[in-house]
Formats: sequence, C-alpha cells, structure tokens
Amino acid sequence: MMRALWSASSGMQAQQLNVDIISNNLANVNTTGFKKNRAEFKDLIYETLRRPESPDLLPGAAAPIGLQVGHGVRPSATARDFSEGNLQPTDNPLDVAIEGPGFFMVERPDGSLAFTRDGSFKLSLDGTDRILTTSNGYYVLDENESYIIIPEEYTDISISADGMITAVAEDGTVEELGRIGLVKFSNPAGLLAVGNNLYEATEASGEPIVKDDDQAPGYGTLLQGYLEMSNVKVVEEMVNLIVAQRAYEVNTKAVQTADEMLAQANNLRR
Repeated sequence: MMRALWSASSGMQAQQLNVDIISNNLANVNTTGFKKNRAEFKDLIYETLRRPESPDLLPGAAAPIGLQVGHGVRPSATARDFSEGNLQPTDNPLDVAIEGPGFFMVERPDGSLAFTRDGSFKLSLDGTDRILTTSNGYYVLDENESYIIIPEEYTDISISADGMITAVAEDGTVEELGRIGLVKFSNPAGLLAVGNNLYEATEASGEPIVKDDDQAPGYGTLLQGYLEMSNVKVVEEMVNLIVAQRAYEVNTKAVQTADEMLAQANNLRR
C-alpha cells in the first residue's frame, strides 16, 4: 500500500508537469513562430518478485511469465514539434516567413548567435545607416554572419525567395544589399529554447549549417509580407488538457484508496 502511495504521487507530479506544458502551449497560441511542446514520460524501476521461467510451485515446472510491480512514472523529455505553422499575410515588406525547414540567424548583445523562426523584422538606426533587426533589437545576420545594412536613402525593399534583399537607390537603380542567412540543424529537437522566440545550438542539435548555395537541399524558401504563426492547435491542446486533468484525478483517487486501506489495516484488532 505504501508502494501505491508513492506510485500514485509520481503520477500526480507527472500530470502536473503535463498541464504546465499544455498551458504554456495555449498561452503562446498567438506567438509568432512558436513551436509547441509535448511531455514524454517513462516508467520507473520495477520490483521483481519472480522472474519469468523461474521454478513454479509445481516440481519441474517453470512460470511462463514473471511477477513485477512498478514504482510509478517520471518525466523523460519535452519534445518540441517543429512542424510549420499557418502563414499569415501582413503586407509589411519587412515581415518574412520561412516556408519549410530552417532558422534565421541573429546576434545577441553579448555577441553570441541565436536562431529563430520569427521573421517580424524591423529597421534600427545606427548613425545614418539602417540595420535589419528582430523586434527585440537583435541583429539579423546574412549568410556570412554579418549585419544587413540598408542605407537610409534606399526605398522599395524587396526580399526574394532565396533571401536576397534588394532596394531602389536614389538614382533609380536596383541594388543587392545582402542575403538573409538561413541555417538548418542535424537535430532541431536538440535546440535549447531561451525565450524571446530564440533558440541556442547545443551538442545535441549540432552546429548550424548555413545555406551557402541556392540549390542546397533541406532549406525552406522565404515569403516576404508573411509571418509564420504558432503551430499550436487550440482544440487539440484542450483535449490534452482534459485528458491530463482526468489522469490527475485518477491518481488522487489511487492515493485516497491506498490511504483508506492503510487506515483499515491500522484499525485491525485481535
């Protein structure tokens, strides 16, 4: 009975974490480029009371199956779903969505690299030049990890499917100003989310692989005037929330039942 108490309590803790993750998904249903998480669980160690094929009660016979009792459940991972969200038109020339796999490269204030699917870019003034940044002011990098500078006198900014930025100069000529850098990872699931719609590379994700060729496979194309929305499906998350709530209730019932059984055992009299 004590074993049942601990097993049920581990189930309650697991479902509490599950609800936390689902709630975070729902909270970010309108976050640009957000990728939903899913909790994964594994069973805990088992107490083996009898191994399979061990001698049975009858002489010369062996048990075809064993006798084991588990000790509950534990969270093992949070798996991030990098499936593409819906593309929403904005008519803003600095909004860019990635149609397919890939990430934008940005530079944080400490000089480190981070990666994002959020293409809601802005122009930040630096003297007389305008530099392409994210909404949080992080510099968007090109394929050579350099800043993308758009002089103040340039107008009619255009971004092609391969990320090339062009603009019209004062004399009416169209000039190329740089190509938005696009990267991919061998294992995107290994990326570390750090907030502000950013991810960090880890040993599990591998180093970023920069797209340096228009024909390089495994990269998406860019769509100017669009933003990729969250891939959270509200109905699906609400169903998951109900399932988690019911699982939590069942585990609390198991705790109550084990407690009542212990109380009855303690009240036994000779």
